[in-house]
Amino acid sequence: MARVILGTPSAPLVVLSFGLAAAAASGCAPGATRGQPNPGLPAASAPIQPVVKSATVPHDPDDPAIWIHPTDPSKTLVLGTDKQEVAGGLYAFRLDGSLSQSIPALDRPNNVDVEYGFRTADGQIDIAALTERKQHRLRVFGISRDNGTLHDIAPAGLPVLEGLTGEASEPMGIALYKRPKDGAIFAIVAPKTGEATDYLWQYRLEAAAVGQVTATLVRRFGRFSQNGEIEAVVVDDELGYVYYSDETWGIRKYHADPDHPDAALELATFGRDGYEGDREGLAIYARGDRTGFLVSADQVSRRSRLKLYPREGAAGQAHEHPELRTLLTVSDATDGLEVTSTPLPGFPQGLLVMMNSAGKNFLIYDWRTVMPPTTSTTER
Repeated sequence: MARVILGTPSAPLVVLSFGLAAAAASGCAPGATRGQPNPGLPAASAPIQPVVKSATVPHDPDDPAIWIHPTDPSKTLVLGTDKQEVAGGLYAFRLDGSLSQSIPALDRPNNVDVEYGFRTADGQIDIAALTERKQHRLRVFGISRDNGTLHDIAPAGLPVLEGLTGEASEPMGIALYKRPKDGAIFAIVAPKTGEATDYLWQYRLEAAAVGQVTATLVRRFGRFSQNGEIEAVVVDDELGYVYYSDETWGIRKYHADPDHPDAALELATFGRDGYEGDREGLAIYARGDRTGFLVSADQVSRRSRLKLYPREGAAGQAHEHPELRTLLTVSDATDGLEVTSTPLPGFPQGLLVMMNSAGKNFLIYDWRTVMPPTTSTTER
């Protein structure tokens, strides 16, 4: 679950493949508060319907990502993991839901994310990175800018969470972050379980050449309620924030840049109330004026819900994220989701992808059913 990228020929418009005491006691930045639903945006009474259903995966779908073709939007791909042990895989689907490519024999791959312009000695490439949980490592695949074909650029994998044992050594969540000031790319990794502090591990990804990719630990950060787990992580590259779902507790926000002077400060907590199930997938729908929506999945059997929060925060309060809207969907027990605001064939305002457990597939929704184009995050 991913980040924000504004459009250039080499990096498409946007792909995003997310009990307290007082703020001072919790470590939150001043003004960071729990938001309440916005009465100006009524909840949808009927579930929104997908317009495309992907082909099925063999076992257990988990998390999607989106790769936008740099010159031909019709060649955009939806990537999705199948989290079976030993026989899991990564699957690439076309916009009509048909299968484009499968990468088999992955050992319980959980989450996947996409980033653009990863520097190697042979030039820049786009990449998809996933967590291979039972092998305690990341897998990284280059994506051809010609036809979207994925190829393994780190066949041995990148070990992570070293020094830990048991479930704490098993990576689940991942979000890629491209730092605007220098183009450095980082992977933020969430283990299956962990301590109350320093839960997330952030690595800098570098490559001398294809097949020579490294992951260097640059920091650990992030609080955890120690109830449930943390899987959903998303980064807003442009605004410089990372969000993650403490699944039974709420959504937490930090600076994404490990070198930021306040990198260790928890900037906000929100999404504390109103969930029926666990807080799962997170994604960012980014508009070109630095506004948009943070989209959160409420994991419910047969009818997972979406909760929307303002990307830019409340008026004059960048770290205040009141709930804007709740929508029903027909997606079953959704873990991961992804969104893009890039206009695509059949999706002029972008799209939403949700994992659908019962169907063993991924459902694609027209963004216009999620939020009408005239809706503003400033409608309070």
